Amino acid sequence: MNMRKWLRQKRVWAQLLIAAGGLFVATLVFFFNAVRSLPDPGEIADIQVSQSTKIYDREGEALLYEIYAEEKRTIISSDDIPDLVREATISIEDDSFYEHPAFDWRGVARAVVVNLIRGRVVQGGSTITQQLAKNTFLTNERTISRKIKELVLAVRLEKEYTKDEILDLYLNQVPYGHNAYGIEAASRIFFEKSAKDLTLNEIAVLAALPQSPSYYSPWGSHVDELEKRKNLVLRRMRELDYIDDVELESALEVMPEIADQPETGISAPHFVIHIQDYLRDKYGEDALRIDGLKVITTLDRELQEIAEDAVLTNVERNSELYGGENGALVAIDPQTGQILAMVGSKDYFGDPVPEGCTPGTNCRFEGNFNVATQGLRQPGSAIKPFVYLTAMQQGFTPDTVIWDVPTEFSVSCPGIVNFSNRNPACYHPQNYSQTFSGPVVMKEALARSINVPAVQTLYLAGLNNTIETVSKLGITTLNDPSRLGLSLVLGGGEVRLVELTGAYAALAADGVYRKPVSVLRVENAAGEVLEEYKDDGVQAVDPREVRIINDILSSVELRSGLFSASLPLTQVPGHQVALKTGTTNDYVDAWAFGYTPNLAVGVWAGNNNRDSLTSRGSSILAAVPMWHSFASKALAGKPLSTFERPVPIVSSNPVLNGKLIEGSLHTILYYLGRRDDPQFPNWETGVQSWLQTNSVDRRKFELVDESSIENPPAEGKIEIEPISPENGSFVSGPVDARFRIISEKDISSIEVYLNGELVGQTSDVPHRDFTYGVEIDQGLLVLQNSIVVRVTDEDGLRGEESIIVFK
Repeated sequence: MNMRKWLRQKRVWAQLLIAAGGLFVATLVFFFNAVRSLPDPGEIADIQVSQSTKIYDREGEALLYEIYAEEKRTIISSDDIPDLVREATISIEDDSFYEHPAFDWRGVARAVVVNLIRGRVVQGGSTITQQLAKNTFLTNERTISRKIKELVLAVRLEKEYTKDEILDLYLNQVPYGHNAYGIEAASRIFFEKSAKDLTLNEIAVLAALPQSPSYYSPWGSHVDELEKRKNLVLRRMRELDYIDDVELESALEVMPEIADQPETGISAPHFVIHIQDYLRDKYGEDALRIDGLKVITTLDRELQEIAEDAVLTNVERNSELYGGENGALVAIDPQTGQILAMVGSKDYFGDPVPEGCTPGTNCRFEGNFNVATQGLRQPGSAIKPFVYLTAMQQGFTPDTVIWDVPTEFSVSCPGIVNFSNRNPACYHPQNYSQTFSGPVVMKEALARSINVPAVQTLYLAGLNNTIETVSKLGITTLNDPSRLGLSLVLGGGEVRLVELTGAYAALAADGVYRKPVSVLRVENAAGEVLEEYKDDGVQAVDPREVRIINDILSSVELRSGLFSASLPLTQVPGHQVALKTGTTNDYVDAWAFGYTPNLAVGVWAGNNNRDSLTSRGSSILAAVPMWHSFASKALAGKPLSTFERPVPIVSSNPVLNGKLIEGSLHTILYYLGRRDDPQFPNWETGVQSWLQTNSVDRRKFELVDESSIENPPAEGKIEIEPISPENGSFVSGPVDARFRIISEKDISSIEVYLNGELVGQTSDVPHRDFTYGVEIDQGLLVLQNSIVVRVTDEDGLRGEESIIVFK
């Protein structure tokens, strides 16, 4: 009996041992499977975390937008983490952090009991080290295998790092809610300040969040519970002697002010998307979303807010009065080329208008389309200053007399203009006023934006020469002479607002062109500078002619005839403002460009789908008020800056000096000796037809005898061929700049400019085929250099050629 009982007990013990052995083996297998894919200590020591790209305003203070893969994160150094942040976190999350190893046995035991009672994993008992392991390497799944992995990783972390290092890693990793990971991101989002500037009360709020970021969200519905937990943090800090009674009581009394939750998390959206595209093109998508770039832009936050208000307010007005549903604005510092404000539409997040329209097809308004950078629109008369600038470069003067009379510019059509003639082969532009003034000087024609003289001026200046001028000033879309023709001066062709504003900024900068830029500095996560703004301005056009244009456009007296009752809107008290407007055919596009030496502003008003503005909604009515709304506030309180005065130009030809010939009134081609010009018959017909029913106001013009024209100039031609150095080449040592010049007339002067400064000149030119050279000292060279040679013949005709060389 005893033997049988003993045998039964032996079998039971054997079965128990086998079961225990099997359980042990199964546990080992389970443990091995759970931890075999974990990173080794070497990988843990090289923890890499993704960081979001942050785009700031020009001061580096206002965060415009944060680009991130899934998490908003900014890693900060230990020196930038306040001790109170560490102490508050330890107090509420793991008050024995510095005493226990990687895990707290008491917390683990407590969690096991709770989980057994509940029948599932509901509590973790995790230390700060365990939380770091979970946040860095694991998911949030509640399973036993994940918990084992967490414990193993925690042990490895404690071997690789000191307690202080682990705590700082945790504070740079822990989620605080609303995609904010790490104390710096949370501080920026909830308090709009850096972590190093947080108050005790603000620190306590942030320390309260990690336990349940969504439940305790400062923007959620449990703010009362958040305040209670914040106070719990403070009391625990007092119990652990991190703060004293005075600090405790003062912090318990109030809840710190939480920043407003942004509706979109993006400021200046059109500008920011423009920046994002630039960064993506230059650095790639991965760098943009995970490398933690810090981007300091050129945006002036105050001016941007003024610009957004000006566009929205005036588009609402235009919508009621003229059916214009959109507008855009760009503001540039002419002395740097930096974009200070950019508004691509009245409301980036606005619904398309009209309701039900198809974006890109028939919408009058599309919010996220950036008209400033993406829109190609006809500039209307806004291109005229660059035509007159080119004419001045060819030897014409602001007092040159041209004729504002009905003129047919197509040589295949009758010279007598019939405005009812709709033959597309004919071209006889009408003036906005539908009246004609007869003889006018160029400066008046430009200031009053008279159409017919502008077309004549384009012909005199040369279409190719004008295209070259606007190209030098950064306009990239007007480069096909065969497509443009003489209609260019009235807005044929299409431009971008940002480029045309950049061209006007070059006028404001005395002819120095700077490509509009939007980035001041880009740093990587380590603080290394990847790129930084450098002034790359080049003397694109001679300041002498630019000053003439600035003088014309800034003359209130000259433009008064055009603006009439709207004249006050073209002025800003205490500032000298140059201004030009533009309206395209059928009032599709309305423009206004106004500038001082320190601020250039361009605005556009119209409809995305090119529907016309109704009720003759011209630039004066639809665009100038928008420009004035911005400029009057942007320039308020700024010191006065004035344009350089032009040097008076006197020509041997009286018609170029604002005089008429007594008893011999003809088109300007007559006095230039170009009577065989294909345009001469039609131009002359226009003048003589006008004189049959109109008379010249002799009070405006001095009449001189035809004999005062000693040698009526004939059409000439100047060719300039650069010999050395080669365009685009790199040079060292003194530069031997040599040019071959071929002229149909005797050459009166040759001038050579380096970066706008005269470095060589001569009037001793023995023959019409001549090679001129000048040696340029190496000390005068900068990284990028413009060498310009300008040649003038005996009749005042000018030729110019330029090359770029690099040091």
